[in-house]
Amino acid sequence: MELNATRLALLRHGQTDWNLHDLLQGSSDIPLNDTGRAQAREAAHLLSDVRWDRIVTSPLARAVETARIVAEECGVLDIDIDDALVERDYGGAEGLTREEATARWGQDWPGEESYEHLTVRAVRAVDAVAQRYPGENLVLATHGTLIRAFTDAVVGAATIKPDNAHSVRFLGRSGSWRVTAGLNLV
Repeated sequence: MELNATRLALLRHGQTDWNLHDLLQGSSDIPLNDTGRAQAREAAHLLSDVRWDRIVTSPLARAVETARIVAEECGVLDIDIDDALVERDYGGAEGLTREEATARWGQDWPGEESYEHLTVRAVRAVDAVAQRYPGENLVLATHGTLIRAFTDAVVGAATIKPDNAHSVRFLGRSGSWRVTAGLNLV
């Protein structure tokens, strides 16, 4: 491993009932369902190849519960909550399918956070966590679109958001990351 490099696993939360029904949940605080809890346990198994120093999580319940399950299964004692890791805000479209939102408002959904703003926010959030815990092995329990936005910025190309309870791994430091596993290009 590079000297003083930080190892990151950006982990998408497990499934919720809104995921199951393809509803936009964004900043809505929707809990995991039983499938999501099982997925979080499986994610912990997949993450057990590294000794993780801490987990930093979005404050939304689905990410916090995923973080707690992974922490328990992987023996991680430190869990921090970071408000900057919240999912993209879909505004008035939350609770609707993409098709319903598009039929109602076209491509301009009221109150939706732009993808460009999300990308800047995601990079700042991840870099700030890495600066707080330099050289540590960190799991960031967060959300699919935030992970995709960060990954897009790192690789300079469009990627696909990870499935529920899947992760994309990175190595580096604030402002200088490379993907080491889990990358899905469009």
